[in-house]
Amino acid sequence: MDAPDELADWLRLTLIPGLGGEGQRRLLQTFGDPAAVFSASLGTLAKLLGDTLAERVLRHDTTAEVATALAWCDLPGNHILTLADADYPQALLTAADPPVLLYVKGRVELLNRPAFAIVGSRSATKQGEANATAFAQTLAAAGLTIVSGLAAGCDAAAHRGALQEDASTIAVIGTGCDRIYPARNEPLARAIAEQGVIVSEFPLGTPPIAANFPRRNRLIAGLARGCLVVEAAKQSGSLITARLAAEAGREVFAIPGSIHSPQSKGCHALIKQGAKLVESAQDILEELRWEKVVDPAGLPPVKEAETDPILVALGGDPCDLDTLAARTGLAADTLLSSLFTLEMEGRIAQLPGGRYQRLN
Repeated sequence: MDAPDELADWLRLTLIPGLGGEGQRRLLQTFGDPAAVFSASLGTLAKLLGDTLAERVLRHDTTAEVATALAWCDLPGNHILTLADADYPQALLTAADPPVLLYVKGRVELLNRPAFAIVGSRSATKQGEANATAFAQTLAAAGLTIVSGLAAGCDAAAHRGALQEDASTIAVIGTGCDRIYPARNEPLARAIAEQGVIVSEFPLGTPPIAANFPRRNRLIAGLARGCLVVEAAKQSGSLITARLAAEAGREVFAIPGSIHSPQSKGCHALIKQGAKLVESAQDILEELRWEKVVDPAGLPPVKEAETDPILVALGGDPCDLDTLAARTGLAADTLLSSLFTLEMEGRIAQLPGGRYQRLN
């Protein structure tokens, strides 16, 4: 990590309004380091940036923001990494638009370990969440640090699975590192800060702005050797991550689902476009030629329940109550009682619209 005075210059460079990552890197390429940027003349800067932005670089007051960031960095477990820092994630240097500066909370060493991204729908099905958890735990047990975005649904489930293993997890967030979104994931974020690592390129205090999350997604893709999409609707943000991963030369994987499920449409589209269809974590490990082979296969264990008439009638697709009654021939009260028992046992899940889905 840079010395405080040097770090203050790096922070100042990244806190200038209107000077994005491309402009910051152009200045660094020209002058070598931030201190040299701020020692340059207005005329020299204007040739690179134009008069208005050049004056802003030299005149804009970032004193309060820099002081806040340095104080945050002094707290245990907090780090600020720059492009010149040895701990800066090297994988990002080969990806598009690497951030000049990263705010990091937790096990900074994880940022340079082999990683794999798992993303998916915020409105995930119970089966989707179970798959995300199981795949993440199995891949983490094989030594791959799991990267995701701390969103509700599949992302949160992937983080929880990875926290069970030492390879643990990286949460890349679209807010400042001192803010957690969604708020209900705050307990999970605390666990990640202790056992894994939270990363953001956005200044402290940055709220959840919609435009920040696609930028967050490029870091998820850039940190990882490959990306698995567990569930995704047609317009899911997870598809942005998958596209960015492919553009960065990473392998893209997708789990197929029911042809009737809206949450499978995005995965099916990815498979049609060339993503690798996977049914187990072992499929991913083999495709990556990852040497550490593990069992189980990376799916929740299938319970010995094939003889249960309701589970047989459910099959693999969500099913409504009327269809189940027709398939099983059971009276409504008997069927509802049995469904309640199966749900309490964790063998099925009730979905919106009065439908039920079997869990593996």
